[in-house]
This record gives sequence, C-alpha cells and structure tokens, in this order.
Amino acid sequence: MHLEKATQPTMYFIGVTTGKSSIMKVFPDWMQALGLDAVIKGIDIGIHAEPEIYREVVSFIKNDPLSLGALVTTHKIDLYNAAKDLFEYMDPYAQQFGELSSISKDGGKLCGHAKDPITCGMAIEEFLPDGYWSKRPEAGVLIMGAGGSAISMCSYFMRKEHAPNYPSRIVVANRSKPRLDEIESICQKLNPGPIRCEFLLTPEAWQNDEALAEMGEGSLIVNATGLGKDRPGSPLSNRAAWPENGFVWEINYRGDLLFMHQAEANKDRCALTIEDGWMYFIYGWTQVIAEVFHTPILGEKLRELSNIGAKYAK
Repeated sequence: MHLEKATQPTMYFIGVTTGKSSIMKVFPDWMQALGLDAVIKGIDIGIHAEPEIYREVVSFIKNDPLSLGALVTTHKIDLYNAAKDLFEYMDPYAQQFGELSSISKDGGKLCGHAKDPITCGMAIEEFLPDGYWSKRPEAGVLIMGAGGSAISMCSYFMRKEHAPNYPSRIVVANRSKPRLDEIESICQKLNPGPIRCEFLLTPEAWQNDEALAEMGEGSLIVNATGLGKDRPGSPLSNRAAWPENGFVWEINYRGDLLFMHQAEANKDRCALTIEDGWMYFIYGWTQVIAEVFHTPILGEKLRELSNIGAKYAK
C-alpha cells in the first residue's frame, strides 16, 4: 500500500476491491452536479488486516491537508477498533456500535460517523411497504453476516418509533463467533422487547439453509456476508428452501451475486421479491459525501444524483 500526498481535494474509498466499484465512474459526474472540485481515490486493504495498516491510512488522511475524508466499507469495525483514538470526534452511532463508515474533517478535527444505521433504513424503505411487519405477524428477518451492515439493520428494525411495526423475530447467522457475540451484545441493549432475537453460529452453508427453512412466510432474507462481492460464493447452498412471498435483499450490486441468482431461480415458485444493493450504494455514498464536503444531499438533489448514478448501474 502506497499513499501519496494529495495534490487536489481528495476523498478516499477504503475497501477491498475499490477499482471495480461504480463510484469511480459516478463520482466525477456527482462532483460536477454538486459544483465541487474534488477527485476520488481507492485504498484497497485485505479483509481483517493488521491494526497498523488501518492506523497508517487514518493517520495519512488526518495529516494530509488536501485529503478531506473517506467512505469505509467492509472494514468498518476493524478500522474503528484499530484507530478510534486518532479521532477527535465520533458520532453516537459509531460509539454505540463500534464501527465507522465515514471519515471527515471539521475545523481541524478528524471526525468519524457510522452512517449505516441511517442509510440502510433509507434503502429498506425503498422496497419494503409501510407497516409491513404489523400486517404479517409470522414474518421475520434472517440476516446472514454479523458485520457493520448487519448491526445497522438490527438497529433500524429495533427503533422504538417503529412500534408496533416490528418483525416477529430477527435471526443473525454468522460463521465466526466473535462477531456473533458482539452483535448479540449490541442487540441486547437495543431490543425494545417484543422482538425475539436469535444468534446462530453457521460456518457451513447447510447450517444457513437450516436457518432459512425455519423462517415464516413473508420473511426478509438478507445477504450481508460479503460473499458474492469481495469473495465469490453465497452463504446458502443451491438446495436452500425459500419462504413463500418473501423479500430477498442482496446488499451488493456487483460481483458474482450468487445469492441473488439462487433467489432468482426460485422467484416464481416461491413468489419472491428480490432487491440488489444499488440503492444502498446510492444512499451510503451520498450521505458520506454530504459529511465530507459539508453540503446537504436530500430531496431533489438526492434524486438528481441517483439518476446520474443509474447511468452506471451494474
């Protein structure tokens, strides 16, 4: 990893395979629409890298005048744990969930924000009808993966203002225990009461298949593992049995997207509604850009940027 001093206002994308992302094509057009003069650069880091690598990246952004901030994906929890002491400000979501997706500067202070609890809700509301859960008492949520996105989804579904429109149950399935224990601890503090939560250790695809088979009609099934984007594959096998009239959310929009293709193969038989991660991408990026450049992106401006981005979709 080689970090060069910025020669013009620069925002970074910290991920795993950033060069493949549509943001590299979308960003210049967005800057023009916003009247901003800035470029974007990707910083690729291997999954679960050594803490020193995260600290090096954060220190570089902090100390380089024209490096204005960054969006963080995949590494939200690891980067927070490794470099949180380098920030002068962390927003309440970042502190509560131990993750950050946004790095910005404000008056000489390095600031960290966890935007996912807000942006994942925006994306979910794009496809899930209002009052969905209160009309389907048997429907729950299965989230495969226990990283930052999964934490944000749980916090969204558990918001007190959603009462009584809660899913009947939230099941989080993950292949490693430390992350599972962490999300369980967070959910115990968040849960307003009526939601039954389960946390399953599922290192093998057949174990996720078993969890899926227990989900009621109309349930929402989410791939938040990174499989299908950063790494090929799916958390499910091709033998998985999908719930009737369910919603399926692949939170990625690029990669082999095997999970989404598995759902598509069962779409007609099970009457599934399938969504990819494009709007999650749009909301995630626009809200971090708004923080980095201190410019609100809402309403008509948000829709304008969404329409621009759609030209490069998938």
